[in-house]
Amino acid sequence: MEKFDSLTAIAAPLPEENIDTDKIIPARFLKTTKRSGLGKFAFYSWRYDDNGNERNDFILNRDPYRQAKILISYENFGCGSSREHAPWALLDFGIRCVIAPSFADIFFNNAFKNGILPIKVSREICEQLVEDTKMGANARITVDLVHQEIIRPDGEKIKFEIDPLRRQLLLEGLDDIDQTMQHVESIRNFEKNRKEKQPWFPEIIIDEHNI
Repeated sequence: MEKFDSLTAIAAPLPEENIDTDKIIPARFLKTTKRSGLGKFAFYSWRYDDNGNERNDFILNRDPYRQAKILISYENFGCGSSREHAPWALLDFGIRCVIAPSFADIFFNNAFKNGILPIKVSREICEQLVEDTKMGANARITVDLVHQEIIRPDGEKIKFEIDPLRRQLLLEGLDDIDQTMQHVESIRNFEKNRKEKQPWFPEIIIDEHNI
């Protein structure tokens, strides 16, 4: 997983409540278990018309927001189905951070596991950030995970809270498998001792080359 420490990027506004995972990536595109290639389907029903042509009125189809790496939204972002394809699609599109007053729990957890930083701040702050995004190419927001700050284009710093463990995992770029592999020697020693005491029990073999 790619490390996340500080990100300065164009922010795009999606000032709506209850943006569900079917909006983020429609169910008909969930035929793959691969994480790559899903970015082209992100927000598909908003980005394209029935003929597959881009909708000019959608924010992510307009410059400079095509290059946005930060989304500003409102309450309950990522609600609905628990599909992990939603953060996969956002990440493949280029989004590394979503700022909103609240998130659906499953999306919130899946975002962290895939290298996306979901930040909870008040509705008032989100509305201020949405106003900042109207500056177009000058709507660059910095998200500093090290100091837990959002820095607005005018230099104002906004503190945010994050679980210490999740913060550290993002800073180090560690997903669930990476965390497990940090303890591989302890696991091997445990298995060796268990095998001596319970030789009939199937052995667990860890092969780093096939993970």
